[in-house]
Amino acid sequence: MSAETITSGEYIKHHLQNMAFGQRADGTWGLAHSIEEAKEMGFWAIHLDSMGWSICLALIFFFTFRSVARSATTGVPSGMQNFVEMMIEFIDNSVRGSFSAKNNMVAPLALTIFGWVFLMNLMDLIPVDWLPMLASVIGQYGFGMDPHHVYFKVVPSTDLNITLSMALGVFWLMLYYSVKVKGVVGFASELTMMPFSAKNPILKVVFIPVNFLLEFVSLISKPVSLALRLFGNMYAGETIFILIALMYGASIGMGIFGGFLQLGWAIFHILIITLQAFIFMTLTIVYMDMAHQEHGH
Repeated sequence: MSAETITSGEYIKHHLQNMAFGQRADGTWGLAHSIEEAKEMGFWAIHLDSMGWSICLALIFFFTFRSVARSATTGVPSGMQNFVEMMIEFIDNSVRGSFSAKNNMVAPLALTIFGWVFLMNLMDLIPVDWLPMLASVIGQYGFGMDPHHVYFKVVPSTDLNITLSMALGVFWLMLYYSVKVKGVVGFASELTMMPFSAKNPILKVVFIPVNFLLEFVSLISKPVSLALRLFGNMYAGETIFILIALMYGASIGMGIFGGFLQLGWAIFHILIITLQAFIFMTLTIVYMDMAHQEHGH
């Protein structure tokens, strides 16, 4: 979409809006044709672009590693096999350093999270207009849609629904292993007998609701902070790319300056997308380790 046909504010809003599918105000189901209509769809609207790219990138990650595993050789390894082995060794060292219990599921989980989140973040390095413009052309000539009303975001990790769903997945695993390792009574006592304790039985009962409130807030904050940290950093990065893209429509001089800014920000952003994937993975390992720790340790 050209910045010359709409205002800067409309351009930014358009690029930050997901392709929402849901029930419209008139009761019909379909794609939202405006930002207001997308808001009216409410909680049950599905962001087709975020879902589509998430699934696509997950399949790319899965089949790439599967292909390398099937063709792995003990002789001279290929470049891709070297890369995969380096990633596996890196994940293995991270798990060994942060996870003190024994659970064969944690390392594959960490590898999946790191690879998947990294690929989702990596989509932020694609120029902001390329794929949305392609989607607009397909929507206009393939489905007769107004190109201004074709919304298409390509960075799944800038969608809070995606980051929160991954964080909730980690959260449910935490709860599952907390109950499995500590038992229902042990997990309940962890929520109600800490951090305040007393030998006096009356004080012990008084401390139970206080401890539960503090521990419950601490527990809930883990998935919330996990989701918001990734979402906030990637959303801010995408917004900066969009603001830089606006400079191309100002003048030749601003366009050249914007090109240098975009290159510099892209190089710096490589560090950001890698760091955010690493942080999400590391915190997942740490939370899983906490879930496996016996009460009182």
